[in-house]
Amino acid sequence: MIHAYDEDYLEDAMDNLACSFDYVANDLKVDLDLYLSMFIASGVAKLFGDGNPAYVAGRSGAELVQAVYRKSGIDRELPEPTVYLDRSPEYWCGMVLAYFQWYTARQFSQISEEIRCSEIVKLYHPLHEASIQKTCDVLIERTRQEPEMTRLARLRKYAGMSQAYLAKASGVSLRSIQMYEQRNKDINHASAETVYRLSRAIGCGYEDLLEF
Repeated sequence: MIHAYDEDYLEDAMDNLACSFDYVANDLKVDLDLYLSMFIASGVAKLFGDGNPAYVAGRSGAELVQAVYRKSGIDRELPEPTVYLDRSPEYWCGMVLAYFQWYTARQFSQISEEIRCSEIVKLYHPLHEASIQKTCDVLIERTRQEPEMTRLARLRKYAGMSQAYLAKASGVSLRSIQMYEQRNKDINHASAETVYRLSRAIGCGYEDLLEF
């Protein structure tokens, strides 16, 4: 099986992402799903997911978060990370997510469309004493069982918009949005103006709505 990058970097990558998630959730009090979207939008997730040594091994968890904030255009003085004796569920979530990405060789942007961090955290109590591979297998099986949601539907829900609200904000008819989300119409064949209006209303990139 082809993995995302050389296994020599995996242990550092798991610890770095785990520490960054722990820091974000418990020191910065930021929702992990929101942070993951920042991680992806900043471009840091792509570098991390490709195994760039400067990101998977060359930074601490807090420094990784600082890179995400800086690349997101957020000029904020971040506090020093708190040292905890016990590993938190959020730390475990980051460790699992890093392993899952390495093992499946999927981009974080694709993974975020299939499963949320909050769903991984809920698996902590039944699975945190099991092997990481076991948890990875559970996530793979879960993504296979759940019907794949269109990118439009997923990003609309992440933005907290109803279909009716998106229709009003974008000027695209409610019926068209429903048909795109139900795959009765192919959004890849929609006009450039339609996709532009939807992406602008949601606050994502044009290409983020296309299906592959």
